[in-house]
Amino acid sequence: MTCTPRLSWEAAHRAVEGAVRKAIDLGARVNVTVVDIGGNPLSFLRMPGAPLHSISISEDKAYTAASFGLATSQWAAELQAQSDALRQGLPLRPRFVMFGGGVPIRLADEVVGGIGVSGASEVQDEACANAGLAAAGLLDK
Repeated sequence: MTCTPRLSWEAAHRAVEGAVRKAIDLGARVNVTVVDIGGNPLSFLRMPGAPLHSISISEDKAYTAASFGLATSQWAAELQAQSDALRQGLPLRPRFVMFGGGVPIRLADEVVGGIGVSGASEVQDEACANAGLAAAGLLDK
């Protein structure tokens, strides 16, 4: 019997905290969401002054990263090798995000969730997401 790795709420909270600490270092105000492999929220934090629209964007970045196992910043390049139908249709799907800030979370080489950060630039959002994973000991090696 194999045991499927699961993302704990403790790790999710540490990831959110690490992402927020990076945002503070960058002088940014962000929303951070961590979801499990089913896209269910495990942890969320909105920094005071973070854009309100970015709440749902952080959720959708985490959801996209968890559902496909691919960082949201990688989708533009990924879609270049696909058919016209896929390039045009996939970005229109609800909750699909293809700009930086969403990163899959892996344990034992399995995708177990995602982290999404929104409110700063794409590069800053992704840096915060990766800092969160590093702080929680979840950075993909």
